[in-house]
Amino acid sequence: MPSSPRPDEPDIWLTLTVGGLEFQFVACLTAALIFVCDLQHHRLAEQIHIAAYGAHGTPRLPNECLFLEP
Repeated sequence: MPSSPRPDEPDIWLTLTVGGLEFQFVACLTAALIFVCDLQHHRLAEQIHIAAYGAHGTPRLPNECLFLEP
């Protein structure tokens, strides 16, 4: 499993509903916040749930490093 691009930051668990399908990812705090802002700006997800913990083995956000800067 890939490691965090920012190991000094806490991981955040994201649950997204897109087109009626649910997706779960984990991302470092910075990437999670920028990703959620981008989703909201483009109105791509019907629901977004954010948690400070989640299931072990949850995949990391694909291309997480692209969301480290706005």
